[in-house]
Amino acid sequence: MGYQAHFRVWRGAEEGELRDYTVEVNEGEVVLDIIHRLQATQAPDMAVRWNCKAGKCGSCSAEVNGRPRLMCMTRMSTFTEDETITVTPMRTFPMVKDLVTDVSYNYAKAREVPAFTPPAGLEPGEYRMQQVDVQRSQEFRKCIECFLCQNTCHVIRDHEENKQAFSGPRLLMRVAELDMHPLDEAEGRPEQSRGDHGLGMCNITKCCSEVCPENIHITDNALIPLKERVADRRYDPILRLFRKKQD
Repeated sequence: MGYQAHFRVWRGAEEGELRDYTVEVNEGEVVLDIIHRLQATQAPDMAVRWNCKAGKCGSCSAEVNGRPRLMCMTRMSTFTEDETITVTPMRTFPMVKDLVTDVSYNYAKAREVPAFTPPAGLEPGEYRMQQVDVQRSQEFRKCIECFLCQNTCHVIRDHEENKQAFSGPRLLMRVAELDMHPLDEAEGRPEQSRGDHGLGMCNITKCCSEVCPENIHITDNALIPLKERVADRRYDPILRLFRKKQD
């Protein structure tokens, strides 16, 4: 059985506005279905980014009733029939048009993370790891780069000026993953996370983990362990004495 739902959708760019629509909703549909119906029936010029519609490409990120979500994974059945559903673009990134934002900040920060550095003389296919090491970082590999964690992180969401110094949870998670890799020989990843990527600005509120559609425990399993390694190497009294002797 279908019903008529009330939607408020952001239209335009920075100087845009919320517009009201009444649109049909059918059983089993998700928010992205409704946005597509609006495009087909009432707003053919509405801009929206999407690809797989299966929660695996990360393209259709937006804010639904103020919460960062994937529109293709947000079922209409989670709302009441008389509820007004507000759909807006991700607030942390510059608007392009309607529900599309410019997420190039994330790719620029990704290029600042040094790549995996295998041991010299070891060719691909010759890597040998313990299963426990594989499992430890496998969770982080589930990331679909929807950037919802980046969007909800208040360090950059509420403070545009921090973007230069802070890479955000998605990229800090990548640094943590590489630092945990037993075959990675790049030096100074924890120190880089503090100096180049702003790890110290993260105050572990876990908001990034709460919005992750892949249920990655970003804070508990990546950011906190990375912070601990930074603290160990920076404040361990024996290591500090060793560094002073080197100087």
